[in-house]
Amino acid sequence: MKWNKWLLAAIGSLATLSWSLPGVAAPRAGVDDKTIYVGGVLDLEGQSRGLGQGMRDGIEAAFRGVQVRGRSLKYVTVNDSYTPELTVRGTQQLIDSGIFAMLGNVGTPTAKVALPILAQNEIPAVGFFTGAGLLRPGEGDVINYRASYIEEAAAVIDQALDNGMDVDQICAYVQNDAYGMAGVEGIKMALKKRTKTRQIIERLDQILALDGDNPARNNIGPVGVYQRNTLTSRDGYESLKHWEQQNNVQCRLVISVGTYNAVGRFVGYSRYKGEDWLVSAVSFTGADNIKNVLTQFGVQDRFIMTQVVPPLDEKLPIIQEAKTALGSDFGYVSLEGYIVGKMFIAILNNVEGELNRQNFVKAAKGNSFNIGGLDLSFRRNNQGSTLVSTTYFNGAAYVDMDAALWKSLL
Repeated sequence: MKWNKWLLAAIGSLATLSWSLPGVAAPRAGVDDKTIYVGGVLDLEGQSRGLGQGMRDGIEAAFRGVQVRGRSLKYVTVNDSYTPELTVRGTQQLIDSGIFAMLGNVGTPTAKVALPILAQNEIPAVGFFTGAGLLRPGEGDVINYRASYIEEAAAVIDQALDNGMDVDQICAYVQNDAYGMAGVEGIKMALKKRTKTRQIIERLDQILALDGDNPARNNIGPVGVYQRNTLTSRDGYESLKHWEQQNNVQCRLVISVGTYNAVGRFVGYSRYKGEDWLVSAVSFTGADNIKNVLTQFGVQDRFIMTQVVPPLDEKLPIIQEAKTALGSDFGYVSLEGYIVGKMFIAILNNVEGELNRQNFVKAAKGNSFNIGGLDLSFRRNNQGSTLVSTTYFNGAAYVDMDAALWKSLL
């Protein structure tokens, strides 16, 4: 019933697009004499709506009052409730209405279905809120801001192992789809650099090889999974307990790759069951949103989160600008949206010749940008930033992790 409600809401929002994007001389170009039209398909009403709303708020704040070659920027968004079927419809509707680029889309399974459509229509995919490998390099013209999930997983795993953890003490709790499997691939790549990991990697390969909609990936390896857009933690938790008992090991670090509601409830459930696992989450989970869920379940420690934006209290000009522009909406996700919006503007301003999609892509490739003190480079590939920081939730806020904190936790 909830899914039907989201579907009807999405269809209703799609119907409004016929007047959201007025007719222009060359509507498919996404540019007229006064406006550059930019699209975004995000979860604005579903269980991950905090992520979509944060990205939207950040991008809109970045666009506010800005003009490029005498044109304002209009960001037109469609809700997909983190559901690929709705992503397909919303993407096609935005393309038909006339957009210059797709900006800030949220999620890996949704990006997986959107990219082929965008590539077919030669529309750039810019600053998507996912670190999945399918966007690196990706199908079509893809321009990423953020570090990859492989880089995020490696940051936590390398620090844990360097501070005394054993490889067989690393487990995972992930969403059972392309997003979660991107995280498992990241864990695999990080473990491949270490010794005595052959058996674990073989199990991870078994899990990665399964295909289809929500395949049976539990009870195979050191991984527990849950189905996208559900919140039940038990099956994934029991999969990890099965691994512990079968191999006479203990999961000391659980790398989670999921949404804030699902991961937060998993942490709460594992504490209820008496576990003191150290749980980490990738940036997509949403630091501000999961903090609220953890607090709801009384969790105030032993939770790590990787971030792909600078610390919120850093004195970079772009941080101060974002704080002023976003006000009470300022946070990790909205800051990423703000950075993505400013990155898009910087590339637009670097376009030589006619303002079209082809020249926009050329303006990014092989170039570097400084956005309010934040350096981005597309000289090596289509990912502007490799920034990953590891933070610890202390019950009130996120603090940077150092060797002393790691040793105290382990």
